[in-house]
Amino acid sequence: MKRRTLLAAAPALLVSLLSACGARDSATSTAPGATAAQPTSAPQPTIAPQSTAIPQPTIAAAATGPAAPELTGGGEWINSPPLTLEGLRGQVVLVQFWTYGCYNCRNTLGHVQEWWQAYKDKGLVIVGVHTPEFSSERDLSNVQRATEDLGVSWPVILDNDKQIWRAYRNNYWPRFYLVNKQGQIVYDHIGEGAYDETARQIEAALAVE
Repeated sequence: MKRRTLLAAAPALLVSLLSACGARDSATSTAPGATAAQPTSAPQPTIAPQSTAIPQPTIAAAATGPAAPELTGGGEWINSPPLTLEGLRGQVVLVQFWTYGCYNCRNTLGHVQEWWQAYKDKGLVIVGVHTPEFSSERDLSNVQRATEDLGVSWPVILDNDKQIWRAYRNNYWPRFYLVNKQGQIVYDHIGEGAYDETARQIEAALAVE
């Protein structure tokens, strides 16, 4: 990415980071109002050679991108039988990292529900990767109750061991990765906001044959 592109994206990136629950290492301060995840010594899953570079947060669209890591290593599914990105090839997938106790995540859910209702019959699949921050968020019954109370009707996979989180090299709640019909990450947004932009990116990805 050119230096001038990074400079142009800096203000939007700052706003996104301030509207997300951060999960940084212990040497980095946490943004105001954000919650830092506990450090872990678990090894990072290896990503296939063709997908070693996950795009940095940006609101710029891309025609192609790195291969999205598979949804492996998670636990129970809610609202759906188990799904795979390979099995969803030919459809557009919005991978949503969230946890029900995250205030910022909850603020995005109404918009995610709007995208689900508007685009699910046009080829969009939303997969909510529920990666817990606190121990109570690891309990299946708690997550099931929260999804019902919050109106989350799209597929959700429990990622209690953070295997999917690590595969995507994610550090924030909420975060959205848009995967095109070829299984490539073409858009990436951290935190609240950019809802119209995200909708445009979904529409653009759905339009590409």
